[in-house]
Amino acid sequence: MPDERPYSLRREKLVLFMRNRLGMAGLFLVVLFFASAIFAPLFATHDPFQMDIPSRLSGPTADHWAGTDQLGRDTYSRVLYGGRVALQVAAIGVSVSLAIGLVLGMLAGYGPRWLDNLLLLLFDTIRSFPTIVLALAAVALLGPSLNLVLAVVIVTTIPGYARLTRTSTLALKNTEFIMAERSLGASMARTLFRHIMPNVIGPLLILAAMDVPVVVTIEAGLSFLGLGVLPPTASWGTILNEGYLIIRDTPWPVIAGGVPLVLTTLGFTFLGEALRDVFDPKLRKGH
Repeated sequence: MPDERPYSLRREKLVLFMRNRLGMAGLFLVVLFFASAIFAPLFATHDPFQMDIPSRLSGPTADHWAGTDQLGRDTYSRVLYGGRVALQVAAIGVSVSLAIGLVLGMLAGYGPRWLDNLLLLLFDTIRSFPTIVLALAAVALLGPSLNLVLAVVIVTTIPGYARLTRTSTLALKNTEFIMAERSLGASMARTLFRHIMPNVIGPLLILAAMDVPVVVTIEAGLSFLGLGVLPPTASWGTILNEGYLIIRDTPWPVIAGGVPLVLTTLGFTFLGEALRDVFDPKLRKGH
């Protein structure tokens, strides 16, 4: 049967992934991250903005599972809602930068030489600016906001996807099936999106999975420095910033804000490495 081989190949990759313990652990943490962020209103025990002054700076109790901050707000509920900000930045930032990087990378690899040189110069120029320095310059001009964090994330992550796409496109550009398609009069757009894109998207998705914790950390870092999400909006970065100021009175806001960052980083890193081992046999451990 013609469909048996693709089906068996997909099944083999699924079995290989399920045997990877770190990959399964990463998948569990990733699902936990998405579930806690999307369904934060269901899991939260309090309104993240509700103040309870008599209970301020308390440790974990039956009513406040992760204690309270300096205004008596429930830290556990604020961490859950902070995950929604992290998910928003990661989902929008990574998807938009991946899409733009994919298109620019294919144009650089398939287009004329002058366009390739121009786009490479643009990519190198962007990569030469450290993310925090670029964010400081943008904040000085526009002021801190979540939209600014998204813009900085998108601009600074596009070159990575574009360069990977360009390299893969150059490797495919002179293959027989692409040359045959061109000889039949296929347009540049058809060749890129019907034949080249399906062959380069796989590595990009793996890179995207491993970039999510980087993006989340960038957002948390900028918010911690006061350059991103501003109080009273709940964000892991603002929770850490506020917790740092009261760490001598109670360490729980810092702990509660730091643990999700660590778990999210581990989850997406383990998942990305497992996907890489499954879909790129050349990089599989032990080979």
